[in-house]
Amino acid sequence: MDVDGVLTDGCIYVSSDGSEAKRFSIIDGLGLVKLREAGVKIAWISGRGSDATTKRANELKIEYVVQGRKDKGTALASLLEELNLKAEQAVYMGDDTIDTEAIELAGIGVAVPEAQPEPLAAADYITAKTGGNGAVREVCNHILAARSQ
Repeated sequence: MDVDGVLTDGCIYVSSDGSEAKRFSIIDGLGLVKLREAGVKIAWISGRGSDATTKRANELKIEYVVQGRKDKGTALASLLEELNLKAEQAVYMGDDTIDTEAIELAGIGVAVPEAQPEPLAAADYITAKTGGNGAVREVCNHILAARSQ
């Protein structure tokens, strides 16, 4: 999944000394922990590098974190190959034009409702919740429910 605009509200807070902060949802984080504990492999693919993203990923024990990649479809394809998974087995969540290729590649492509037109059009599912405000948890809950059937 993408980070900025999906796991966050898409805002970056920059202080006068140049340090950055991001707002992550605790609710989304717990959903990711539940997925990981259920054996689901989780990967974050971000177009920009960020210490805040690295810290949050470490806190949640996200094993696969790719930062600074604008070619998210290629990044997802590489991860799938590394994990010996087929695209049909993947869910990808995004919000911006650089997520569109990954949304199209994944077996289930997801966009948040405030996404740009291209990922919205490519998505198989559009969350009711917004990025950074429960959208990730919504998808986590669907995945967990589908796995228990």
